[in-house]
Amino acid sequence: MNNAPVLIALAHGSADPRSARTVQEIATTTKMLRPDLRIESAFLDHVRPDLDAVVERLARKGVTEAVVVPLLLTSAYHARVDVPAVVQKINNSGADVRVTVADVIGPDPALLSVLDVRLREALRLARVRELDALVLAAAGSSDARANASIARVARIWGYRHNLPTTVAFASAAPPSTGEAVRDWRRQGKRYVAVGSLFVAPGKLPDRAEELALEAGAVAVSAPLGAHDEMARLILARYCVGALNLVPIPA
Repeated sequence: MNNAPVLIALAHGSADPRSARTVQEIATTTKMLRPDLRIESAFLDHVRPDLDAVVERLARKGVTEAVVVPLLLTSAYHARVDVPAVVQKINNSGADVRVTVADVIGPDPALLSVLDVRLREALRLARVRELDALVLAAAGSSDARANASIARVARIWGYRHNLPTTVAFASAAPPSTGEAVRDWRRQGKRYVAVGSLFVAPGKLPDRAEELALEAGAVAVSAPLGAHDEMARLILARYCVGALNLVPIPA
């Protein structure tokens, strides 16, 4: 019998049904890399099941330990406040399942390889072979530190491609993708592509894409979605998080 803690991939959740389907695809891809490991999906908002429901179901099946891996791309409010609060509430409730939280999956340079795959797909569809600037689009936050972490990843991405790169946000902070693309075009950049640093489809990625294309972007990548590199990152976070469940001798 496998006594490893269950991995719970915890997503923010969206009213857009594409989001939940993508999260399930991410969990399935992760399971393919670790078929011995039980993997569940849960959501903070908009979608069922929530974390409480998943933990209750696991308890009925005799599970005693679980590691929550937040499918979040920054350590902003949801990661710092919402997720720990939900987990603390479960652990304080006397639940039979002991739950711990791993680090969020982003921003991590490992995700840039997935971003590149999605951008290449978009460039092929748009029949674009030449770029002279990039924009990295992310959700955005009122937390300046979270936005700064995305800006650092954007710089790394730009260095990889030897292209000038800036960052844009879909909410809470400027610039928007449209503003970022227009700024490059004012500087004479004709072939500007946008990479979507979002886990799954939804309202924010759709709006970011719409504004970018209106401003003249030649291509906008799809969100990261299911990919082996994403799965490996989730498993890496899980393994480190599981160490919190190891008893330390007094």
